[in-house]
Amino acid sequence: MKVRELARRGTLWLGAVVLLAAGGEALGRIKLTTLPVRQRVEIQLDNPNATLVEEERIVTLLAGTNTIDFSWSNTAIDKGTIQFRIVDMPTRAKKAGDPKMIVRPDGKVELIQVINASYPPGENALVWEVYAERPFAAKVRISYLLANLRRSFNYRAIAEHDESTLVLRNYIRLDNLSGEEFGSSGVWAGFGKYFQREIGLNEAKQMLAWKFTKVPIKKTFTFDWWKGSPVPDQPYQRYVSMRYVLENDSAHNMGLFPLQFGKVRIFQKDTHGGEAFTGEDWGKFTPIDDEMKLYLGLARDIVVKRKILVNRRQPVHGNLYHQDVTLQYTIENFKTDGCVLDIVEDMNSLRNELCGHKGHDAQWEIARDGTTVPERARERKDSKTLILHVPLEKAPEGAAKVEAVVVKVHLWLRNEW
Repeated sequence: MKVRELARRGTLWLGAVVLLAAGGEALGRIKLTTLPVRQRVEIQLDNPNATLVEEERIVTLLAGTNTIDFSWSNTAIDKGTIQFRIVDMPTRAKKAGDPKMIVRPDGKVELIQVINASYPPGENALVWEVYAERPFAAKVRISYLLANLRRSFNYRAIAEHDESTLVLRNYIRLDNLSGEEFGSSGVWAGFGKYFQREIGLNEAKQMLAWKFTKVPIKKTFTFDWWKGSPVPDQPYQRYVSMRYVLENDSAHNMGLFPLQFGKVRIFQKDTHGGEAFTGEDWGKFTPIDDEMKLYLGLARDIVVKRKILVNRRQPVHGNLYHQDVTLQYTIENFKTDGCVLDIVEDMNSLRNELCGHKGHDAQWEIARDGTTVPERARERKDSKTLILHVPLEKAPEGAAKVEAVVVKVHLWLRNEW
């Protein structure tokens, strides 16, 4: 009799062998049970690096010591994570003279016990020795971490024609490259819906995890001199970028779970009931109460020119100095509706341009004189980033030329050398 029923390529096998003992020594394995089929499979996808698989089988145990043999081939199971458990453990009351048995806190004795586990050398297998006080058809649960059963996320956003709200669909894609076929399985990503799907070998499944409706949209227009796209033949200009900003909280009809990193395809409804593709972006991982920003493209109907009007050095002591800087933005809005333009300045990049590259963050402040942006429209996002929120009126109908909005900011870059 072979010691092990070898696994066929790409599948998991579970067998049980009975060991009969005489004089304390095993005579050999004399009975190999028929391979028990899986009764239930659960696949959990909440960890991006490894997938948790739990499977339940009915294993026939004879009285005495049984050897349960779990073997696999061409399947990337993490050996160190395999666990074996009895579901609905049979018990009885403890008796006087009982051999050394596991006694639970409630005083009951477990009738099935795992007494040993071993890894046969050079094989993808794990062998358990399981003692049963009497014959049982035991339901066992085997769990393990499995590689190459991969999940990813993607989204489909459909905005209303007026861009006031959108519908966001969150999809899970499961790619089974693990080398194993699981059949009908329960699938859960750690959030959203629970799915029951056939998981075949080398198959891909896409499932709708959740649908968010009437999600309010905040559309932003951003001029960033340092990250924006240059306008050809216009050295003082950068294109303005457009984004949808979605807030992942209950006040904005979301906030049920963090939004996972994934590609977002964006559409907008037209006046005839159809949908037009407007672009796609990679949505970052977005915790609850955070924002997901989706890039839409360039707003060519907002023109911004940036100039440095003042750039002079004020000595302080020795080689220490302050840099006196005035920036001017000239803005023309050709849009048929009003909006707010966000002007972003990176102070480290500005300092490096005017004072040379340094190994420390810029110390900067906005001077009261010479700055035309009111204090309520200034945002110090972090230690190096200034954002100006400039409201723009809509362009007059039929006008060939619009009135420019001029914004000035007077800055001091302190303690440079």
